Amino acid sequence: MNCENNNQILKVAIINLGCKVNKYESDAMKDKLSKAGFQIVEEDDVADIYIVNTCSVTNMAQKKSRQMLRRAKKVNPNAIIVAAGCYVNAEHDVLQTENFVDVIVSNNCKKDIVTAIREYMSNQSEKDYYVDINQTKEYEEMGSLAMTNMDHRRAYIKIQDGCNQFCSYCIIPYTRGRVRSRKANNIIAEVTNLAKEGIKEFVLTGIHISSYGVDFGKDNTQYDDVIGAATSGLDDNNLEKNEISNLGQLIKALSKIPEVERIRLGSLEPRIVTEEFLRELKDNHKFCPHFHLSLQSACNDTLKRMNRKYTIEEFADKCEMIRRCFDKPAITTDVIVGFPGETDEEFQITIDNLKKINLYEIHVFKYSVRSGTVAEKMPNQVPEQIKGVRSDILLELTARQKKAYESELSGEYDEVLVEEELSQEKSEDLSEAHIVHACVDKSLGRIAKDIKEIRYYTGYTKRYVKVKIASNQDVVNQIVRIKMN
Repeated sequence: MNCENNNQILKVAIINLGCKVNKYESDAMKDKLSKAGFQIVEEDDVADIYIVNTCSVTNMAQKKSRQMLRRAKKVNPNAIIVAAGCYVNAEHDVLQTENFVDVIVSNNCKKDIVTAIREYMSNQSEKDYYVDINQTKEYEEMGSLAMTNMDHRRAYIKIQDGCNQFCSYCIIPYTRGRVRSRKANNIIAEVTNLAKEGIKEFVLTGIHISSYGVDFGKDNTQYDDVIGAATSGLDDNNLEKNEISNLGQLIKALSKIPEVERIRLGSLEPRIVTEEFLRELKDNHKFCPHFHLSLQSACNDTLKRMNRKYTIEEFADKCEMIRRCFDKPAITTDVIVGFPGETDEEFQITIDNLKKINLYEIHVFKYSVRSGTVAEKMPNQVPEQIKGVRSDILLELTARQKKAYESELSGEYDEVLVEEELSQEKSEDLSEAHIVHACVDKSLGRIAKDIKEIRYYTGYTKRYVKVKIASNQDVVNQIVRIKMN
């Protein structure tokens, strides 16, 4: 059934803000709306309906969410404006009073997006699809994604929602609720369908994927949420969909899908890294040895104020454990600078420890006050100027470490999932930013000597190193073997 207004199909633009989970849910809403007869258009097009999938992780992100809602109404005053996601859960009462929002859809209600819009269209009164996210135990099943609305050669697959960690700087447990894991049979079905349609790499994502499965079963409350999630406990003979209750088991099950060629993990808590967990990953040839371990600070006093559940010594031990198990694994992390109370001495400790641990890449963030969190009211807030200086220092450090790591890979063979062909302009932009390689897979044939025959492509290795390769054939969405220069 087409959704029409005066015999014209209604155009819907979805403006996505925030994390990979939001992106997944935006893609799922596109699928549902497309199947219902709406036409999906780009976010900067003039549309009949605008859906802003909001973010509320920082005050700035929440401000941008409001701006996008207002902007959409300004672009087309007659359009239906839908506020969806985390901002709705964070400021529900405020949004109910705003005249630039027509429909409100909270987390765990995005699956009802078609119904919400149709009900509003039927009587033109404000519709409020809202659940108290802190009171629900239901995982919001959005259904399987279709390739039609995907814009990458890899697929992000949402496996869980919510977080039980309550870090002192974070609002996410209050906007996303407690840990809720997706049923394994639904994950397997979605990955199977996408793999058969040509997707080769799958990235498991969620708000806190290390906790996958802790809400399954009757007795999980007696176990630590992360350590319990790391346990495997299944062999190849009894790996059934209804027996999968943790991340290790899920990875093993997905790797058995014949068309799946790569499995990659999103952000992990350090404590999920155990010898058993790593052994299973090492034996899985489809697993990509890139570990993004959440750190946030390399100083124990700062970690304690952040309410993180580990020490820097534990984090370093986990990194060494990974390096013993894998050959030159890529280990990346996030670090917040300028957290309340972070002294010059504490920041120097962070620098010294990061030098010792020597990670592939550090994503550096300046602490941003988030209203409603414990950290908002902490004393000794760090001035913005000092945050800026500290950020620059860590950015310089990670640039050096990244270059050194990539240099260590020189001469080694790796596999690249080719994502796109580069225009001449893009190719020149990447000439210095990334290592240039030549395809060496025999199936590609010898690289042409005539430069006019050579085309350039970009993609990621299994270690998630972005590379530029040359080929005289179209290799988009192929996995090719290269020698690192």
